[in-house]
Parts: sequence; structure tokens; C-alpha cells
Amino acid sequence: MNKLISGALVLLILLCSTALFASEGDHGLPAGDEIAKRINARDTCVSFSKTLIMELIDRRGKKRLRETQAFCKYYGEEKRTVIFYKEPKNIKDTAFLTIDYAESGAADDQWLYLPALRKVRRISASHRGDYFLGTDFTYEDIKKETKVDINDYNQKTICEEVVDGHRCYVVEGVPVSDKIVKELGYSKARQWVDADIWITRKAVMWDVNGALLKTIQFSDIRKVQDIWTIHQMVAKNHKTEHITRFVFKDVDYKSEVKDDLFTEQALRRGL
Repeated sequence: MNKLISGALVLLILLCSTALFASEGDHGLPAGDEIAKRINARDTCVSFSKTLIMELIDRRGKKRLRETQAFCKYYGEEKRTVIFYKEPKNIKDTAFLTIDYAESGAADDQWLYLPALRKVRRISASHRGDYFLGTDFTYEDIKKETKVDINDYNQKTICEEVVDGHRCYVVEGVPVSDKIVKELGYSKARQWVDADIWITRKAVMWDVNGALLKTIQFSDIRKVQDIWTIHQMVAKNHKTEHITRFVFKDVDYKSEVKDDLFTEQALRRGL
């Protein structure tokens, strides 16, 4: 009887241990969905403004520079972002507006103002995998920054690795459906997420056919007004060998960002 009881206790302990580790990722690491939630829940802000310098480098090393001013504001869970181009002259006054709705499944609204045409063009949410104005970042990359849409991907933690001296969780995301694969342009994505501050330090994406597509490095991560902030993002397209470097300057989380910036009229009016 005692042996039977002892055996039952051992079995119970094993079952409890299995249940505990089943809620975690592989090798006892945090589950992918939990990491995604922590990425999205980290301290951010109500609004911000920043200067964004874009450097576009082709496979021959030829460089093009663009300077923009970006503004963002949260209305509860709804996020609005607008980007105004300041330099060079041939694309000056181009502007991009996106409204990311809080409701799950709600199609986001996106508009692009092209001064040469003097018109605002609405961008379909189904085109969110298109590349943003000649860069190696998609419209969805720009909109989400380093956040994760948990409705788009099934997340799985693979392992731990070190990136630039920082311990990171490697999380692999596979789109939940063929429709999402087509929309995003990715069949798979991996993120190297800092285990201390929950910011992505590296990301790799594969195209719809499963071929390696691009790598993004996030660096110069430091606090601005007590908020962890990425100051440089570099994306390399492995197919075209084209590189895009984003450098963020004059980041400000405290100055007022006016509501009327996030309108079609503001896109036409400019700064």
C-alpha cells in the first residue's frame, strides 16, 4: 500500500511538473505568446515626435538620404502615426498617415499624400506587405515599429542567444493563415528579443516561398525621458542587396502633439 501511495505521489509530481513546463516555451523558456505580450506591454508613451533620417543604399553602394518628421499619438488602444517628408526636394511634402484601430480584425486606415499628384491616396490594409516609399521596410513594419500583432502569428520560443552582448530570446512566428502570409509578404519571422527590456534587437524574415528575405538590426537602444528607445534600424534585403538605415533624432515624448495633425487636410497642408 505504501509503495502504491509513493508511486502515486511521484506520478502526481511528474504531472504537475509537466503542466508547469507546458506553459513555457522550449527548454523551459517563456512561451512565444508571453514574450509577444511583454513586447507590446512595455512602457511607451501617450504621444511623441521625432526626426527620422532615412539612408537608402543600393548594391553598388550608391546612397540616397531622406529627412522626415514623424508624430504619433495614442487614443486609448488606437494608434495614429503621421510622417512628413522634408528632404530632398523631389519628394518634399510627401506625407503618410496611418490609424491602427483597437478592435481585433478591424482594417486599419492608411493614406499617402503625393504632392506631384496633389492628392491623398488611401492604401488598402491588404497591401500592408508593400514596401514603404522605396525602403526595405513594409507599411506594416513602419506601423508596428517593434511591436507584434498577436493575431497575425503563432509564436514559438526556440532558444536563447546573445546579440550585441545582450541575452535574447529567439522567437519564431508563423502566420496563422495563407491570407496573412499574402498580406504581410512573410512566411516566417524570427525575433531576437532582449530578455531584460523586451525590445527586439534583431529580426529575420522569409518570403512567401520560404526563401530568406531580409534581416533587420535594431541598435543604439537607450532611454529617452525614461523610455527605452531605438535610435537606429538597419534592414538588408538579401535578394536585392539593398540596405535601408533609419536613424532617429530629437525624440520627444513630452511635448504636445496636436490632434489635427492626423487628418487628410494635414497631409495636404504639411508642416
